[in-house]
Order: sequence, then structure tokens, then C-alpha cells
Amino acid sequence: MFKFVLIAGLALSTAFTARAEQIDPARIVDAAMGDWDGDGRADLAMLVAPVDSASDDQIGIYIYLRDADHELLRLSLSAPNKIWGSTSADGVFGQEPSLKAVGKSSIAIHSQNSAIGRDRWDQTLTIAYRNKQFVVAGYTYNHYDTLDPNAGSSCDYNALAGKLQKNGKDVKTEPRVIPIAQWNDDTGQSICGQ
Repeated sequence: MFKFVLIAGLALSTAFTARAEQIDPARIVDAAMGDWDGDGRADLAMLVAPVDSASDDQIGIYIYLRDADHELLRLSLSAPNKIWGSTSADGVFGQEPSLKAVGKSSIAIHSQNSAIGRDRWDQTLTIAYRNKQFVVAGYTYNHYDTLDPNAGSSCDYNALAGKLQKNGKDVKTEPRVIPIAQWNDDTGQSICGQ
């Protein structure tokens, strides 16, 4: 299945609209297919490494939806520099990002540092299509210190339902609609109180 998604992503990478950058197929880090907009047809999401190797750790999210009149994928979201991670083939194991379809119409993007330093963490950003835009549906963040077993914490935030759980305890919060274009890791960290 992954090979099919990758081949589809590579084939479609040349069919960008004028508002998107040209994506070199070698920069595609991960891809997934799902019905993001609920129209019964397969759509495509990709994680793409940046052009500039100096900013190797900021990966973009590109989402394509099926055209309403044709069986063609059209760029719906271009969000460069959204996800931290290593994209180098000879990079550090435990820092690679990943993307997968979850539920009926959501996309889960996982990033992590499970390899370097004493501060280890992993996070999952869940994106959903609501009111004709891609928004943050949820954010889960866990971290721990390899030298201090009492220094870790966890946070699970459901933005659309307004539910927040920190270290296993419910915290009062309001539902929020956060477009993915306005999201960054600092937003998640401030919600989680990190």
C-alpha cells in the first residue's frame, strides 16, 4: 500500500497549481491516502522535506483533495515548515516523522526525539477537514527525562471538543478551531503548559 501511495504521490507531484512550489519527488518523506473531505473519494496527504538543507528539520504538510468535476487531485493545503524531524537518509534513528490516515477523515502526524539527549518526547498532531478547511483536531505530547524518572509529563488536547488532559487529570478548556496554517509546536506547548 505504501508503495502505491508513494508512486501516486510522485506521479502527482508534477501536477501542482500555481500557488504551490515544485516538489522534488526525492523530498517526499511520507504519504497517506484517505477520504479527508468525506466525499467518498480517496485524497492524498504528504510530508515533504524543505528545499533548503539548512532547515532540514522543518517539514511541510501538503494535502490534495479530489476535484469535484474530475477524478484528479488538486492541492488544497500547502503548509511548509510545520513538523520537526530528520529527513536525511543518514540521519539519526528516532527522529523521523510519519503520517497516517486515522478514523474516517483525519490525518495523524507523528514526530519524536527518542534518540538524542536526556529530554525525549513524542507528539501527534491530528488534522481534520471542517467547514472547507484543515484544522487541528487534536494534539498529544509526552516527554520524559532519561535521567530523572519523575520529570516527565503528558498532555492530550482535543481542540474541537474542548477537552484537555494533563498528566492524567482533566483541565477545563474551551473548544477551539485552529487552522493548520496558524499552528506551530509553540502553540501546542503553550496549551500543554510546557
